[in-house]
Amino acid sequence: MKELKILSPCGILGYGYPESSFLAGMEHHPDAIVVDAGSTDAGPHKLGAGVAIVSRQACKKDLEIMILNGLRAGIPVVIGSAGGSGGRVHVEWTWSIIREILQENGYEDKKVAVVWGDIPKEVVAQRLAEGKVTPLGMAVPELTAERLERTTAVVAQMGHEPIVKALETGADIILCGRAYDPSPFAAVAAFHGFNLAYGYHAGKILECAALCAEPGTTKDCMLGTIREDGFVVTPLSSERRCTCTSVAAHTFYEKDHPYLLHGPGIVLDLEQCTFTQMEDGRSVFVTGSRIHTTDPYYIKLEGAMQVAYRTFVVAGIRDPLLIGRLEEVEALVEKQVRNYYKELPQDSFRIHFLNYGIDGVMGKLEPRRDDLPHEVGVVFEVLADSQERANAICATVRSTFLHYGYEGRKSTAGNLAFPFAPSDVPFGPVYEFSVYHLMEVRDGCEMFPLEMRTGGDKE
Repeated sequence: MKELKILSPCGILGYGYPESSFLAGMEHHPDAIVVDAGSTDAGPHKLGAGVAIVSRQACKKDLEIMILNGLRAGIPVVIGSAGGSGGRVHVEWTWSIIREILQENGYEDKKVAVVWGDIPKEVVAQRLAEGKVTPLGMAVPELTAERLERTTAVVAQMGHEPIVKALETGADIILCGRAYDPSPFAAVAAFHGFNLAYGYHAGKILECAALCAEPGTTKDCMLGTIREDGFVVTPLSSERRCTCTSVAAHTFYEKDHPYLLHGPGIVLDLEQCTFTQMEDGRSVFVTGSRIHTTDPYYIKLEGAMQVAYRTFVVAGIRDPLLIGRLEEVEALVEKQVRNYYKELPQDSFRIHFLNYGIDGVMGKLEPRRDDLPHEVGVVFEVLADSQERANAICATVRSTFLHYGYEGRKSTAGNLAFPFAPSDVPFGPVYEFSVYHLMEVRDGCEMFPLEMRTGGDKE
């Protein structure tokens, strides 16, 4: 039976993986090495600030193993959502690392196909005026001309189509801007003539690497084998195994519907899927995946704008009297601080408290808020319209909180214990998603131009 093998090294490029697992994967003679490099899980900061999701050192360490082994084997290395957010600055950052690896190892002649995922703001504005841009969910603010202008960059999640075009060039390395996470895997399947449904479903699992195994992790390698009748996922470390439950559970990962998964121009339908344990006891065979195309074709837009500056403090509290009335004291501290800065517009800054040990994770939804612990970690932050103002107000919150007198207190100071000195941490700019919308396009390639480079190119 015809088979296609894809090696997925890790859940995000730069997270790291055992070289032994990777080399075990290469022994299976894969047809491609595919790695996802991005996510919006950490919020809008990386996109808005134009910084990478991992360090340059970690990215190069991971890439060097992939690229050198891929070139020796004569198979393509495909990178999705370069640099984390997939904008031009992130792609160029990743390209500089790739070029460095190629030049250091005498591979200046190797071809690199770059698939750009940036969307000009004027295009978004035009499509918005035409009624072809819609919010993705009820919580997305209205996309106005002013918010679009303040947006630092807009990217869109590409589907498999532009990546297939890049594969058709015979490039040794394919570097993609923002991509729908399974798309690079699905593109390899489509390029080799396999069922697109199995390409996308396998990609949905492989993009997180060994997270579908037991024990699960994004820091180990997986092999996906796509066949005409389904696909097989196999961990490449002897310490892990896939089970029907672990693979099926990962199929539900990051989905808002039990069996429908929406992507650029497609809906993946997993209602009829079955999961079968293979004889080796470590692999799982999946079949029954189906796919539907959508008309019109929509791509997801992502954009971020700066909204404030942040300063925060981490502190500990162990006085049971203060813990018992912590929210009350915090409200009184904020009231006193706001009264002190009454000359400032009161909407020009915000004060937040996170009480870890009480409800720091779930907030008001925490069902055990009345089960008070013996100690609490408090994080308080100030968001303001300048870093100087955020610093000043946060310092006032800290000193007010530190010395605030509450009923029953036996000492005259020391409400807070600080693990660090200095205690106040100026964070810098704060971003929010200004664009989190769907945009109608002609087809999957319209907004994603292809550029060819070589390892010998200069900056």
